[in-house]
Amino acid sequence: MIVLFARLFCSRRDLQLENLALRQQLAVLGRKHSQPRFAASDRLFWVLLRRLWPGWKQALILVQPEIVVRWHRAGFKLYWTWLSRHRCRPGRKCVSRELRELIFRIVTENRTWGAPRIHGELKMLGFDVSERSVLRWMRKEPRLPEPANRWAAFLSNPREAIAAMDFFTAI
Repeated sequence: MIVLFARLFCSRRDLQLENLALRQQLAVLGRKHSQPRFAASDRLFWVLLRRLWPGWKQALILVQPEIVVRWHRAGFKLYWTWLSRHRCRPGRKCVSRELRELIFRIVTENRTWGAPRIHGELKMLGFDVSERSVLRWMRKEPRLPEPANRWAAFLSNPREAIAAMDFFTAI
C-alpha cells in the first residue's frame, strides 16, 4: 500500500524508466542459462540508464549497483585505450625525398623566391606541405661553393669603381 502511494508522486518518466529496467532484467532472466548473464548490450543499457536516471539503483534486482559502476569504469577504460591506439602519429608528417629534392630544385632555379611563394607553387602542384616545412628545407639546401666565388668575383672586378664611389660626394 505504501509503495502504491509513493508511486502516485513519481513522474511518468521515472515510472517508464523503471518499467524499462525491470523488463530488461526479465529479458536477461528469460535467456536459456542457468545463471543470468549480462551481454555487452545489457551492460551498456545499465551504464546509460545510470547516467540518465537518478533512481536506477531501486530498479536493480539481478546485480548490485557496484557492479554497474564497475561496468561503467571498464567501458570508460576500454574507450580511452581504443582512442589512444587509433590516433594518428603525433607531430608533422614526414616530407618525402621527392618533395625535398623538388624544394631544393625550385630554390636553386629561383633564387629570389621565398618560402611563401614556393609553398604556393607546391600547393598548386598538389603537394600538401606547410610553409614552415618549406622554409626549414630551404635552409637545409646543400650549399655550393659557387655563390662564394660569384661574390668574390663581384668584389674583385669593379674594385677601382668601388674605391672611387667611396670618395664621391654630391652637392
